[in-house]
Amino acid sequence: MTEQRDSSTPPSKDEIADRESFSITGIFDRATTRITKLFPLKQITQTLEGWFNVSEEEMAEILERVRAELPTTEALLLGKPQAGKSSIVRGLTGVSVEIIGQGFRPHTQHTERYAYPSDDLPLLIFTDTVGLGDSDRATPAIIEELSADLQRETDCARILILTVKINDFATESLRQITQQLRKTYPNLPCLLAVTCLHEMYSPDTEDHPDYPPQDAEIERAFSALQESFEGLCDRAVLIDFTLEEDGYTPVFYGLEALVDALADLLPEAEARTIYQLLDREASEQLGNLYRDVGRRYILSFSVIAATFAAVPLPFATMPVLTAVQVSLVGLLGKLYGQTLTPSQAGGVASAIAGGFLAQAIGRELIKFVPGFGSAIAASWAAAYTWALGEGACVYFGDLMGGKKPDPKKIQLAMKDAFAEAKERFKGIK
Repeated sequence: MTEQRDSSTPPSKDEIADRESFSITGIFDRATTRITKLFPLKQITQTLEGWFNVSEEEMAEILERVRAELPTTEALLLGKPQAGKSSIVRGLTGVSVEIIGQGFRPHTQHTERYAYPSDDLPLLIFTDTVGLGDSDRATPAIIEELSADLQRETDCARILILTVKINDFATESLRQITQQLRKTYPNLPCLLAVTCLHEMYSPDTEDHPDYPPQDAEIERAFSALQESFEGLCDRAVLIDFTLEEDGYTPVFYGLEALVDALADLLPEAEARTIYQLLDREASEQLGNLYRDVGRRYILSFSVIAATFAAVPLPFATMPVLTAVQVSLVGLLGKLYGQTLTPSQAGGVASAIAGGFLAQAIGRELIKFVPGFGSAIAASWAAAYTWALGEGACVYFGDLMGGKKPDPKKIQLAMKDAFAEAKERFKGIK
């Protein structure tokens, strides 16, 4: 049993360090050392006016190098249709059903893939199995395809997530696949996610109970499923991710338990990234589908931007931040029905940024102050990326509504968003 500290006793240095390491700023410290080696000052030859006018070839090269350094997690989702795999994607990304459905792309005959927030800069990659449970013939093919996929060398952290409905005990094909994969890849962590708890609620139950549910039928079924996968899974968790129209609250019942379980099984940097992507303050509901989903993407790209802005070299990261921010504008444009090339996205970013570029120069110069400048640059990059994303949402929202974008409205939105984001990201270092 963990000893509780007297609330009147000041926290120790170790306790403060532990808290800070799992704050929204934790991921950036470890990434800085590796990233610094990749971007020497001699690469910065373009003029300040050309920051957002990056060529297609240069953009692709920069994004490739950035992508290689991101703390990315690939989740292999195994489960029957309707077992809650897509709901897990919704819970971890906050993206709507429609967008997730459009985002999945065929990978092999029996798998599909979805990268979040984008294919260019993914922090989460979901590989979903297709056809599991349809026939016994599909099982060997799925094993073969997943095994071949796992043989590929990658810098991604990988985890196997099994999804099983609470009232489904026909799990033999899933057990066979899991058993073979764990035998071949014993170091691949595996999480059992038991879903659709509401299907076992009594008829008079109108909402989710307090978590974890204290229900004898659910506890009995959960224990039986855990026993069925004993020795194959490292953790097991109860979740019930529904739609708003289903009437259950919270919609993502058990999400915190799922994230904690993932964090226990993933490397430290990847675990912190998932915690940051679920920052409640940053992803609050706005009552507007596009702005709500857009803000989810903005948060992800702000995390990426701050990671690379922490490099303690004046101006060395500007092309990288430009590529990240242009990629964000392009993705937001796509969300609002505007397909842009990287050059066009750079033009939009430059048009809506206005006077913020001058501030960017000043913040970069602060890096010359030893031990102080990089922390400011990282937090500023996150806040500026957030503000740029908010401005882009206003810009594209006007276009979608058939209006001419209003520069004053865009600048006001960016100013307000920047002031708010500076407080949120001020601890980044």
